[in-house]
Amino acid sequence: MSATNSPDRHSFLSVPVDDVTYNETLLWIENTIQNKELCQICTVNPEFVITAQNQPEFLSVLQQASLCLPDGQGLLWAARLHRLPLRQRVAGSTLVDLIAKRASSKQLKLFFLGAGPGVAKLAAENLRSKYPGLSKINTMEGSPSIVDAPSIIQYVRESNPDILLVAFGAPAQDLWINQHCKELGVPICMGVGGAFDFISGRTKRAPAIVQRLGFEWLHRLWAQPWRWKRMLALPLFVWKIVSNRHSVTKTNLGN
Repeated sequence: MSATNSPDRHSFLSVPVDDVTYNETLLWIENTIQNKELCQICTVNPEFVITAQNQPEFLSVLQQASLCLPDGQGLLWAARLHRLPLRQRVAGSTLVDLIAKRASSKQLKLFFLGAGPGVAKLAAENLRSKYPGLSKINTMEGSPSIVDAPSIIQYVRESNPDILLVAFGAPAQDLWINQHCKELGVPICMGVGGAFDFISGRTKRAPAIVQRLGFEWLHRLWAQPWRWKRMLALPLFVWKIVSNRHSVTKTNLGN
């Protein structure tokens, strides 16, 4: 896997983020499947950026990813602050729904891996009810442990999906995909965090207006207070972005 050659790739403290929209991402996914490439998509947010500062292996995975989506209002804010604006937030949870919609019309095969007991299966059932043309979605619980890897890889290969969505939580899901991408043989592999929880209805997502205002993180903290330690990454991200005038740069500018 190699980084995308997009002329609109930003760098946030050395973490790449591509300036893409939902429509461009869906088109990119379709083209990748048609070309039978093996690509990893990462859904980058401020927490990813801070985690990568302390975990070189995670930073390397993000830098190797074929597409890094701007999944986080904090990234859009930071980009505007440095006068290198991103056009749109591409949230992983929303993208999963759009992928299912596109898959229903293009007859693409999906595989949902991870999340809590029964969550991926329920998410798949909800999407198939929403999009009647959607093919059967294979699901498997599993975990990122070494012990589970052989059985997961075997089942995924037997299912032969076009898109594999992995909900092991970050950064475990992204590290796992990077490690096993070639063995899996799936054109598109993407970590989706808590997307299955939202789609299954097990967790309520913030109202649309809260998302637009950039306070989805606060709603999620209210709903899941155990996440408070992870949320400490947000003020640290703000400090690093504000205190370093080179914290956000633009690369691959093309001709």
